[in-house]
Amino acid sequence: MIPVTTFKGRKVALFGLGGSGLATAEALVAGGAEVTAWDDNPDSVAKAAAVGIATADLRDVDWNAFSAFVLSPGVPLTHPKPHWTVDLAHRAGVEIIGDVELFVRERRAHAPDCPFIAITGTNGKSTTTALIAHILKASGRDTQLGGNIGRAVLTLDPPRAERFFVVECSSYQIDLAPTLDPTAGILLNLTPDHLDRHGTMQHYADIKERLVAGSGTAVVGVDDSFSSLIADRVERAGTKVVRISRRHGLVDGIYAEGSSLLRADGGTRALFADLAGIETLRGGHNAQNAAAAVAACLAVGVDEQDIVRGLQSFPGLKHRMQPIAKRDDIVFVNDSKATNADAAAPALSSYERIYWIAGGLPKEGGISSLTPYFPKIVKAYLIGEAAPAFAATLGEAVPYEISGTLEKAVAHAAADAARDHEGPAAVMLSPACASFDQYKNFEVRGDAFVGHVAALEGVAMLI
Repeated sequence: MIPVTTFKGRKVALFGLGGSGLATAEALVAGGAEVTAWDDNPDSVAKAAAVGIATADLRDVDWNAFSAFVLSPGVPLTHPKPHWTVDLAHRAGVEIIGDVELFVRERRAHAPDCPFIAITGTNGKSTTTALIAHILKASGRDTQLGGNIGRAVLTLDPPRAERFFVVECSSYQIDLAPTLDPTAGILLNLTPDHLDRHGTMQHYADIKERLVAGSGTAVVGVDDSFSSLIADRVERAGTKVVRISRRHGLVDGIYAEGSSLLRADGGTRALFADLAGIETLRGGHNAQNAAAAVAACLAVGVDEQDIVRGLQSFPGLKHRMQPIAKRDDIVFVNDSKATNADAAAPALSSYERIYWIAGGLPKEGGISSLTPYFPKIVKAYLIGEAAPAFAATLGEAVPYEISGTLEKAVAHAAADAARDHEGPAAVMLSPACASFDQYKNFEVRGDAFVGHVAALEGVAMLI
């Protein structure tokens, strides 16, 4: 745990007592703050009270007594409308922050020079975060991994010299971290996502920009117009920028050319690493992730050879293009982390004959952007709320069935693939949708997929 000493002796309001919220409340109390916590879920309030956290309905307290209001990132700050606690904080002039902001304040107070890498982007951030942490750990460094991936940031070990922090940041967390200042900040890409919580694409992009704007070194993917403009603005403001690309050669920066990662300096380029044969970094999207990891690790002083060795030994990320089982020449692929169309595209681009399981809670834009990959899809198996809309998009271009449930989709896809004698095939869960209509999150949906595959006859599990 990281005790939050920067609020020692002061009163702090907190709303949201889920996993990270409860951890934040405990960290504040451990650091000497006087916390008053609340949640809309009575069970969460009872759980917090049971571990000694003071609770009270925040409608009935004196907001003028609080030095700060700590809000769970899952609670609306601005859109579709501010949560009622946000309105109360604004009226009292109380600053609204989140757990990542508490972390950066503790770092500045106790170990401002300890290396801190923060990662954001619409797609690829979890793989990039895991890859960076792997490179650092493989090189023998004391590495803490958390944030929007794995452990809540305040449950990590406290900042100290030579302890490296690798923190994935969602847009919600960035929005609650006004002084975010990583040693190296990464913005991978920007495509429409979470607009129900941010209102417009421009507002979403503005929030993401904050992470790299406050960085010592900003690593920015320049393959979309929003991110490219952000790189230019941040650089003009005086921040060192390292551009990365999976699609274009660069005069300065790190970019992919096939399986090669090239490092360019003033127009002179040199091979940094070859990703060929690294199955866990397969595809152009992973070339971008690797380029970002390389740039960030260089920025915090990691030796080039250590970086290359780390790339070569990366075990991959669970739920992201994860081969989980084989049966004859059929591979079963868990890509449950692909919760929008852009995130599903890498997996669809990486296999030639696909029995595709898709659907769930639909996101803006549907799957029309995946049309170029339709020729690779032998048949689609549609589940959840998005099934009718996805069926309309597939039309006559791709055979499909509305399976309804994941269990039926797995059984039917496996049976159809077993009758396919035209070459190797992939039965793939790559939903292109959120999971919340049927599952708590993408991890639960991915684990359910693994369980349904394991129940099939004749499969050899790879995990």
